[in-house]
Amino acid sequence: MSPVEIACDESGSEGENLVGGETDVFAHAGVRLTPEAARACVSEIRARIGSPAEEYKANHLLRGKHRPVLEWLLDPAGPLAGHGHVHLTDKTFFAVRAAVTLLAEHGTDAMARTLHRAGPTAFGPDRWASFLAAFTSVLRLRQRRGVTTSPEEFFALVSELAGPGEAGEIMALLSQGADRVAAYRARLATDPGLVPVLDPLVPAVIHTVRHFSADGTPVALVHDEQLALTGERVLQLKVTLGHRLAGVRFVDSRSDARVQVADFLAGVARRIASDALNGRGDPRLTALLQSFVDADSVWNALSS
Repeated sequence: MSPVEIACDESGSEGENLVGGETDVFAHAGVRLTPEAARACVSEIRARIGSPAEEYKANHLLRGKHRPVLEWLLDPAGPLAGHGHVHLTDKTFFAVRAAVTLLAEHGTDAMARTLHRAGPTAFGPDRWASFLAAFTSVLRLRQRRGVTTSPEEFFALVSELAGPGEAGEIMALLSQGADRVAAYRARLATDPGLVPVLDPLVPAVIHTVRHFSADGTPVALVHDEQLALTGERVLQLKVTLGHRLAGVRFVDSRSDARVQVADFLAGVARRIASDALNGRGDPRLTALLQSFVDADSVWNALSS
C-alpha cells in the first residue's frame, strides 16, 4: 500500500523547558492535503486577509480583524474539515505526568491528574513551582543557565512535601524514585536515541502518525525542519511505529504549502488552547478547534 504524505508543524516548542518558559501549551498539527489543495488554501487566506506580508503565520489569523478568516479555516465546512489533526500538550500537566510515571512504581494518569489538581493548593503556589522547576532540572543533563538541582536536593524537597492528603500521599510515593531517576540519567548520557521524558514533540508525532494511519495506510511525514527530531530519534520512531511510518522528510515551511497550512493550524490551536487553559477561552473558537484535537492529548479537558 502506498503511503500517504502528512505535512506537520508545531507551535510552542521549547524542548524540555516545560515550566517557566514562553508558552504553556505545545501543539503539533498534521494535515492531509494535496499540494494543490494546500496552495489553494494559502492563496485564499492571503486573499481574505489582504496583508502585504511575504510569509503568513498564525498570528495573522489570530488578529481580531481577521476573525472571519480564522472561523472559515476551522469551520466544519472549511478547507481543513476531515483533513487536519492537532495533538495538544498542557506543559505543566505533561511535567506532572512525567514525574508520576517515572518516580512512582505504579504511577497512573489518574494519579497525575490528582497531583496536578491538588498540588498548587496543598503546597502553595511557590512550593509547587519549586517542585516543578526542580523536577525538570534534575532530569536534564544540560541545565538551563542559573537553574541547577541535584538529585539529592530534589528528593529532599519531595520528602518535605510528602504527608497527609491526596497530594502529600502521592509525593510520598514519588520520594521512592531515586533509583529510577539515576537509571534514567545514566541512559540519557549514553543513548543518543533515547527520547527525553520532558520533550513533548516525539509523543505528539507518534499520535499524529497513529491518527492518520488508523485505516492501515502507512504515513510519510513531511515535517518542518526540527532539530529535536535527530536521526537517532527518527529511527526510534520507526521502531515504535513499525509499518505505520514509511519515512520522515524535513522541509522549509516556505517551500511547501502543506506545511504552511500545518503551521497555521498548530499556531492557532496553541493560542486557542492556551486561552482556554487560562480561563479566557473563546467558546466559539474552542468549539471549532475541538473537532481537530486528538482524544489522547495531554490535557484534562479543552474546556477546563
